[in-house]
Amino acid sequence: MTEKFTGTVESFEDCTWFVVLLPEKTSQAYKPFANNFGFIPITLTVGKSSWSSSLLPYGRGKHFIAIPAKIRKTNNIQLGDKISIEFKVREPK
Repeated sequence: MTEKFTGTVESFEDCTWFVVLLPEKTSQAYKPFANNFGFIPITLTVGKSSWSSSLLPYGRGKHFIAIPAKIRKTNNIQLGDKISIEFKVREPK
């Protein structure tokens, strides 16, 4: 199943850029795919970039996606931008 959503680009202490996503109800639907640390393996697309990553636990039943510098540069993403994200859960390696 492919999920599509729009989220705002934020940062942790000006170092890791991310998009907060998945309200608790949606996160719970993907819980069976999580590993022991709560990471959920995904393949995602932002703009013209696709890569393998994970939904990372954020707290309060939410997850987030880190947006690597290479992806930000390729897609001209800035803090505060609203970006479209598409992802699909993948089998863990």
